[in-house]
Amino acid sequence: MHKQIIFNLPVKDLEKSKAFFTAVGFTFSQKFSNDQAAFMHIVGDDIRAMLMTETFFNSLINKPVVNAKEGNEVIICLSCESRAEVDSLIAKATAAGARIPHPPEDHGFMYDQGFEDLDGHLWNLVWAETGV
Repeated sequence: MHKQIIFNLPVKDLEKSKAFFTAVGFTFSQKFSNDQAAFMHIVGDDIRAMLMTETFFNSLINKPVVNAKEGNEVIICLSCESRAEVDSLIAKATAAGARIPHPPEDHGFMYDQGFEDLDGHLWNLVWAETGV
């Protein structure tokens, strides 16, 4: 049935957002990118995001674009293979200009921390023991 997850995010400055996510470690498909949108690989070919200029994003919907720095509708959660991977991605995001909304949470069987990207979208990185 469904083979991929692709979510669309409005961004204020496409080039700055591409630079930010490249610094975090994500890559982009030039084939499906232009001056209005950039197709970002997050986890292989299965999970991707389309970063869209606010103008282009707004042309696809019939309501205002939410300012994610003022309110959020979703938190994007990515699983990680280890605590070290969570910490590494947080360090890269911080170095690229992310805001860290809370300290890491260590529950023993699960470890997570999040960051806010340049446009205010929240990303949570989680490692959990298998079988949980």
